[in-house]
Amino acid sequence: MTARAVRLTHPDREIWPGDGITKRELYDYFGAIAEVMLPHVRERPVSMQRFRGSVEDGGFFMKEVPKGAPDWVATVEVPKRTHPPGVVHHVLANDRETLQWLAQQGCVTPHVFTERADRLDRPDRLVVDLDPSHEDFAAVRRAAQVVGEGFRAAGLEPFAMVTGSRGIHVVAPLKRTRTTEDVYAWIRAFAAELAAGNDAELTTEFHKDRRDDRIYLDVARNGVAQTVVPPYAPRPRPHAPVATPLRWEELDDDALRPDAWTLRTIASRLDELGGDPWKDINQSAAALPRA
Repeated sequence: MTARAVRLTHPDREIWPGDGITKRELYDYFGAIAEVMLPHVRERPVSMQRFRGSVEDGGFFMKEVPKGAPDWVATVEVPKRTHPPGVVHHVLANDRETLQWLAQQGCVTPHVFTERADRLDRPDRLVVDLDPSHEDFAAVRRAAQVVGEGFRAAGLEPFAMVTGSRGIHVVAPLKRTRTTEDVYAWIRAFAAELAAGNDAELTTEFHKDRRDDRIYLDVARNGVAQTVVPPYAPRPRPHAPVATPLRWEELDDDALRPDAWTLRTIASRLDELGGDPWKDINQSAAALPRA
C-alpha cells in the first residue's frame, strides 16, 4: 500500500495575511475538520478554488486534477459538453489526506457537485442560494424561512447553511430518482412561483440592476456540472469564514451573521452543539415531487 504522506511546502506563507493565517493552519484545519466535513464532500467531484499567493492576490478555479497528484488521490471522469466530446478528471475529496493535499495545492474552497460520482446524472441535493442585493441579512433570513416553507409544502425537508460570504443556502436532500435536468427544471419553476407570490421581497431576476432590494433566488447551482460550496469549506474573505450548517431555529436569531464562524472558531461551535447539525441530513432524503 502506498503511504499517504502529504508534503507541505511553504507552510509559513500567509494565505489570509490580514489575520496571519498560514498555509500550515489551512492544512491543519482540513485535517481537524475532516470528520464532519467528509460526509458532505465524499464521492462528489471537486472544482478547486486555488490561490498561489494570498486570498488578497486573487485566485483561480481548476477542475482537472493537477499533474503530479499522488496515485492515492481518487478521481472521476466527468463528461465535457463540448464538440468533440471529452472528459475532465475531477478530484474526489474522500479522505482526510486528500483534504490536506488540497491545502498543499493552495485550494481554499473545494466546490462540489450536487451529484455523487457513481451517478453523475442523479442529484441528491437541491440548493437555493439566497443572494442579497444589499447588506440586509434580516431579509436573507426571512427569505430562507419562506424557501423552507415552500420546500415543506412540496414534501421536502429544508436545511439551512450560512455560506461564509453574504448569504444563506437552503438545501433539501433528495432521493436519486430524477435526472439533473429534471431537478433543475423543477427548482426553476419552484423559485419562479415563490418569487411571484412574494414579489416585494424575492426575485428570480438575473440582472442585479433589476432586483431593487429583493433577495435573489439563485438556483443555477442545480444545473449540469455546476458546483456548490460545501459545509465547513473556508472562504477567501477576511478572517477566513467557513460555510456553516445551522439548526433551523437559528434563522430566528437576529444576531446571526453569514460569516459568523471562521477557520479558527468553528471547532468551538461544534463542541457547543455536540457535533454537526447536518449529520443526519441523508435520513431526510425525499423524492422530488412531480411538476
